[in-house]
Amino acid sequence: MMNTFGNPLVHTLIRIALKEAQKASAKGEVPVAALVLKNNHIISKTHNMVQTKNDPTQHAEILAIKKALKILHVSRLEGCHMFTTLEPCAMCAGAIVLARIDKLYILAKDEKTGACGSVISVIPHHKLNHRPLIEWCDNYPEYTLMLKQFFKELRIKGSRL
Repeated sequence: MMNTFGNPLVHTLIRIALKEAQKASAKGEVPVAALVLKNNHIISKTHNMVQTKNDPTQHAEILAIKKALKILHVSRLEGCHMFTTLEPCAMCAGAIVLARIDKLYILAKDEKTGACGSVISVIPHHKLNHRPLIEWCDNYPEYTLMLKQFFKELRIKGSRL
């Protein structure tokens, strides 16, 4: 795991991801966003659409991968990086591996479903044929606050996701 926290491009991309996560929250979605980049250019950006689409597979990472594949007209995202605001779940981590994404930047750990070390380790797993590099960009307390506020409001409303 490398740390390029001081890199201004990384900081800018994280800010874009945070704005995308806010869009999800405004729709009543868990505030998770994902960006796919190739050659330092954003190919796709999206946020969770699980509630909107009534489909548990509509996670930001999955949507960003599908969109990038379509835009690039490829079946794999070799040479691409992904930024995600929350540690991917097992489904998303598996998709990231299968898409052959080179590097994954993550803002926050997910202690309940994280599959990049918090709960299980799909990324990296020594038996898988592709292991994206992971960089934790965990110096963004405003995202942690956004998540806590979102779930606090859900509890107040008595809602469940």
